Amino acid sequence: MNRSPRQLSVSHGPEEIDVLVIGAGQAGLAAGHYLARTELSFLIVDRHARIGDGWRRRYDSLTLFTPRAFSSLPGLALDGNPESYPTRDEFADYLEAYASHFDLGVRPGNGVARLERRPDERFAAQLDDGRHIVAKAVIVATGAFQKPIVPTIAAGFDSAVTQLTAESYHNPGDLPPGTALVVGDGASGRDIAAELAVTHEVVLAVGRSRRLFPERILGKSTWWWLRTLGLMRARPGSAIGRLMRRADPFPDRGLSLGNVEQMGVAVLPRLVSAHDRAASFINGSKRLVDSVIWCIGYRDDSTWLQIPDTTHSNGNFLQVGGLSPVPGLFHLGRPWQRNRASALVMGAGEDASTVVAACVKFCFGRDVPL
Repeated sequence: MNRSPRQLSVSHGPEEIDVLVIGAGQAGLAAGHYLARTELSFLIVDRHARIGDGWRRRYDSLTLFTPRAFSSLPGLALDGNPESYPTRDEFADYLEAYASHFDLGVRPGNGVARLERRPDERFAAQLDDGRHIVAKAVIVATGAFQKPIVPTIAAGFDSAVTQLTAESYHNPGDLPPGTALVVGDGASGRDIAAELAVTHEVVLAVGRSRRLFPERILGKSTWWWLRTLGLMRARPGSAIGRLMRRADPFPDRGLSLGNVEQMGVAVLPRLVSAHDRAASFINGSKRLVDSVIWCIGYRDDSTWLQIPDTTHSNGNFLQVGGLSPVPGLFHLGRPWQRNRASALVMGAGEDASTVVAACVKFCFGRDVPL
């Protein structure tokens, strides 16, 4: 069984443990579930005040991609209708209950400000409050949605134009009256555009062509078919994996561009420039806007990771299958980390089992059954 981490005491120097898990979202908690089956001492830290706040801070109407039947972590089912989609707050509360149910010993409200590698090849973490932890191994489970991308084009808008991201937007009350421009037609962009159409004039700027799949096929959830046919296990380098990555489909759920237009949203092609209140699009059209919500993706926040050869030139984490080039440093929750399911809740458990097994082998020098 896991040995409970000792209480930190600044006067007695750093706390020493076997494994530090950074992040208490679905990936970090799944890692904790499997670490608890080992003899390794571990600690999960998270910058948010409450477990699940990474979900609670997103827009109010958010629901998960996958139905409840495919949105549970190992060992504890998500209550409710298995065919319907859990809400943002429901899933956040589930994560909190999961950590409590398995007594995972998460320390919220204290993230990692700096991580270094010591001469003895252990890792030294400085927490936000100045305390220090030394660990043999580290699992980075900070998630794929860390820093929303705001392009340089945003600087062209006048300061009177309210600018938000899919993370800082919560509901239509955040925006002034008038025309709202939503940039990006992924799942979040379409969700937000459809919601705003009730209260605002809305323009949705689209990018590359998107593929959507139906919620059900022959009476069963499409996710059931994808899992049953093995498509959720498609590796990123496989032929089917490469095809799925190019298509990047997501559930229709009534938000095809045609349906969005029927809701009153004006769908326009790629945004190419901005000047004062004017937004210009690649087809030559222009619209005056009062607010903009950027929904064009996220990038990693890796400024705290002060270890050479661990990030790409753009700052994104460098890993293959959850393994960093640096021995003892692991990653979880990365899109297409091992397969299509990796960035979804349904893939968190299997990925965590694999990464924890590698972590255990690194610490013990041998394979240890979980």
